[in-house]
Order: sequence, then structure tokens, then C-alpha cells
Amino acid sequence: MQPLEVGTKAPDITLKNQHGETVTLAGFKGEKNVVLLFYPFAFTGVCTGELCALRDELPTFSGDDVQLLAVSCDSPFTLRVFAEQEGLEYPLLSDFWPHGEAARAYGVFNEEKGCAVRGTFIIDKEGVIRWTVVNGLPDARDMGDYVKALETL
Repeated sequence: MQPLEVGTKAPDITLKNQHGETVTLAGFKGEKNVVLLFYPFAFTGVCTGELCALRDELPTFSGDDVQLLAVSCDSPFTLRVFAEQEGLEYPLLSDFWPHGEAARAYGVFNEEKGCAVRGTFIIDKEGVIRWTVVNGLPDARDMGDYVKALETL
């Protein structure tokens, strides 16, 4: 597992969101910076805490200039129930099938566990990775780091 590095062109991904709609990373090119966040599983303690913290800080991570996309290997049906239960209105993307393909493209798929690790990539409007952090499965990310990274774009 080798996460993509800063300065790398971000691989395009096309995944279904919690409403069954197709979302492509390329669709934001030229328009928005993207916070692409991979997380292990819906309904788990650390993941729920992280995604709810993002929900609470959503104005920082969405709007005219920034789009938050959260990706897990859960099915779209699971993500829909999770989003409804936790009040998550930003796109939760399903990397369910082909299983983990997007996480593999970014070098954050844990083959042993069958899920993404906590990898975050900030991608500029030109589609280039400008900031990244990868945490272990049990380690929550620091939201303040995202804000600082976005301020540099």
C-alpha cells in the first residue's frame, strides 16, 4: 500500500453516492477543489465521529470553491441509511464494486481488512493532489489540518 504523493495527478474515479447517483471526480475539474476522504466503514465509532465532525464543519468543506467527497467500501444502500441516521448531506461514495477499486487507485486499500484506510487527499481545481494524510484504522484525523491545507489553495 503506497498512497499517492503530493504533486501527482489525481486518478479520476466514478462512483455511486448514497442516492444512487453517479459522481465523477473529473466533474469538479476547473470548478472546485476536492477533499477526497477515504474511511473504513459506516456505522463504526471513529468513522461516525469523523464524518459527523465534518458535517458540523461543512461550510468549511463545501461551497463555491470546495467539494467534500467521502468514500468507503460500503454499499450505496448502507451509505444511504448511514447518511439519513447521522444527517450527512454531503456525498458518501460507494467503492463497493469493483471492491475497493478507487481506494486502490489512491493507494489506501487495506487488502487484509478489505477496506480503505483513513486517507485524505486535497485535490486542486486542475486535478492535482496538493495535500495528503493517511492515518491508521483506529486513528481519527485532525480537521484543523484540512482547513490549513485548503487555505493554501
